[in-house]
Amino acid sequence: MTDRVTINLEDGIADVRLNRADKRNALDNAMFLALARAGEELKARPGLRAVVLSGDGPSFCAGLDFSSMQRLADSGDAADRAAAHESGNPGESGNPGEMASGRITHLGQQVCWVWQEVPVPVIAAVHGHALGGGIQIALGADIRIVHPDTKLSVREVHWGLVPDMTGTFMLSRLVRPDIAKELTFTARVFSGTEAFALGLATRLSDTPYDDAMAMAREIAGRSPGAVRGAKALINRMASDGAAEQFAAERQAIGEQIGSANQIEAVKSGFEDRPPVFVDV
Repeated sequence: MTDRVTINLEDGIADVRLNRADKRNALDNAMFLALARAGEELKARPGLRAVVLSGDGPSFCAGLDFSSMQRLADSGDAADRAAAHESGNPGESGNPGEMASGRITHLGQQVCWVWQEVPVPVIAAVHGHALGGGIQIALGADIRIVHPDTKLSVREVHWGLVPDMTGTFMLSRLVRPDIAKELTFTARVFSGTEAFALGLATRLSDTPYDDAMAMAREIAGRSPGAVRGAKALINRMASDGAAEQFAAERQAIGEQIGSANQIEAVKSGFEDRPPVFVDV
């Protein structure tokens, strides 16, 4: 496990923390790899009863690292990443577009979906910021305990992209289609309080980590076979169509990465000016 993600286990509870506080736990290649590996490790962990997923420091996860976002404005790097979406070759670079053989997710999707594959309940404790990839990771958890003042956003359209980390699928499970569309199309920032009203947050808390740990301890005190069986049964119904939707996400974002409008979205954002898009 790299230092990007830490895991502490006690009494059957895994305390998993994104550990890049100085960058608000933004997602770089090392973070993508570390998150996926953490989930894989926990899937095989004997005696596991519950998982609490949180971010160290002032935020849960602020989304894609700005340095990575700047590289998306370079057509060469964008083409490389778009090609990786289709390569099917596993790798150790941490490129979120890489896929391992036999998976229904690329790495960017897997850092969210792996929490559904972990056989025990995963509780996300969300505070500070959960933007773009950050909110999609939180949506991958079974339960979200969110601070009322958290700033959340389905941010990808702001950068000329589409949610491609299972976000379209997970949003559709939690909110009405019109709400999912409004949040995605506008890329607006909304509060934890609104997230609860919309159904994206399970519970509001001024101390989300403490309350998530308390819930994990309560779950850990239940029959482990019954809890695992219940998660598997609920996921069996809720996961129908996931593979097809994830493939559609990969195709949709592959069509945007490196396009003139996507490059303009990134450049205008960093230059703090109105974008000038071409019609499609």
